[in-house]
Amino acid sequence: MPREREPGFAVWLTGLPASGKSTIARELAAELASRGVRVHVLESDAVRREITPKATYGEAERDMFYATLAYLARILAEHGIPVLVDATANRRAYRDRARSEIPRFLEVHVRCPLPVCRARDPKGIYRRGAEGTAPNVPGLSAPYEPPLRPEVTVDGDRDAPVESARRIVEALEGKGFLAPVTGRRGRRRTSRR
Repeated sequence: MPREREPGFAVWLTGLPASGKSTIARELAAELASRGVRVHVLESDAVRREITPKATYGEAERDMFYATLAYLARILAEHGIPVLVDATANRRAYRDRARSEIPRFLEVHVRCPLPVCRARDPKGIYRRGAEGTAPNVPGLSAPYEPPLRPEVTVDGDRDAPVESARRIVEALEGKGFLAPVTGRRGRRRTSRR
């Protein structure tokens, strides 16, 4: 008889556009892979191209999009697939919905000052927002509501992405979502902080 699959978990990385979410998600996926844990990354831009290819970024569309993203994360986790959600989700309600639907959920706030995000602007979203050609840019023309009680907060402008990933892994271990790894001498591996 096949063994029951352990439920997966969802890590939702939120923060302003260009705060460092995607970089940290990549580091986190690599850190988990080094432990034999394969994850699926739901990157909001990639998912949005499939669900709303002509996105308007209006409130109703965003509500539908983030509800769908939470649903996808829940289904993956229910089937034993750990999932990383790399998505601004500018309203707390979007992330709170995901938390209420996914039992093994961890919210990570990638905190970064708006001027730093605007200076980075790898996709040109802030430039287009300032020009008026990109509507509803979180932090500019749309609000961004940071989490009130995230399980982990990292600083996208100061913390090394690899260190941020290690802190998230420690939080996953602390929640019991991930088994701790012991080193060669039987000690639990810890990060420097």
